[in-house]
Amino acid sequence: MTVYLLAGGGTGGHVNPLLALAEAIRTSEPKSEVITLGTAEGLESRLVPLRGFELQIIEKLPFPRKLDGYAFAFPIKLRRAVNQIVKLIEERKIEVVVGFGGYASAPAYLAAKRAKVPYVIHEANALPGLANRLGARSAAAVGVAFASTKLPKAVTTGMPLRVEIEEAILKANQLSARKKLGLNPDVATLLVTGGSLGAKRINETIAAAAGTLDAAGIQVLHITGGSSDLGEIQSPALVRMKYCDRMDLAIAAADLAVARAGASTVCELGAFGLPSVFVPYPVGNGEQRFNAAGLVAAGGAILINDADFDSDSVRDLVIPLISNTKELKRMRLAARKASISDGTIRLLQLVQSVLPANQRSDK
Repeated sequence: MTVYLLAGGGTGGHVNPLLALAEAIRTSEPKSEVITLGTAEGLESRLVPLRGFELQIIEKLPFPRKLDGYAFAFPIKLRRAVNQIVKLIEERKIEVVVGFGGYASAPAYLAAKRAKVPYVIHEANALPGLANRLGARSAAAVGVAFASTKLPKAVTTGMPLRVEIEEAILKANQLSARKKLGLNPDVATLLVTGGSLGAKRINETIAAAAGTLDAAGIQVLHITGGSSDLGEIQSPALVRMKYCDRMDLAIAAADLAVARAGASTVCELGAFGLPSVFVPYPVGNGEQRFNAAGLVAAGGAILINDADFDSDSVRDLVIPLISNTKELKRMRLAARKASISDGTIRLLQLVQSVLPANQRSDK
């Protein structure tokens, strides 16, 4: 039996791979224990308990970006969080820590180091985040979703995929998925998602182009995200939802996706072989453009700048593409060839490799 602590969260990009690994441990090591670590503000506070895993909460501690009151208080807050995690490690006899980035990861790495417990990092993005950059040098092992990611000790494991996504890859039924989502099973389907928080540009463009898509005979499954605030649109071909807890069905139902290029989104769509038009988030360090780069270069996806994604691009790019079955087939094959579909087991094996030999076989 092994006691694992999985740390990370905030957005779906951090929570989903954490849950994928947690599920894999529960399935392959039923005697082992999985504890997760996150914040009250992150998506993990909703999603982790839904999957039946224990969630320990620490204070949300973003790294200070300017010299202000928070910056002066940060060292004290960080020390308090690290002490809390060290106590958890000692009391629960945690044997390995796995971090996925996000606010909970940096203090977890520091606590693991102090408690002399090995920790493993998984970096989902092509451009690594600050917590994982700082933690990688002392990590026992580092797994990355993209081969282009530059971190010390990096091993390309791919992205841990949720169980339902892995199952959908193996036995997806498009017609059945459409029926379960309340879609017309006989109509070409466009999946639109801006990630867990939504995407203003994508949401507004799809809303403006709803009539054009309807006239072209295309139905749209539009996952708007939690921060969206769109008015009502009367279109029989548009199905909207803020969240979709069955992304396996959403992906299986679609012929084409329009999406942000978050790491989980890119890897899930690629592994499934769903042709995609990526509209990278334009703010930050440009990580989403790098996330999509490999799939785009392989011919499994198309990239369009956020500023260029408008009603004209829906008319001139999206509609012709979803209507071209030959091109969609080519893109499907290219996406699958360029993607890793067994990232969950690869990461689990990497984590198990840092455990003492006598624990690796004790399931």
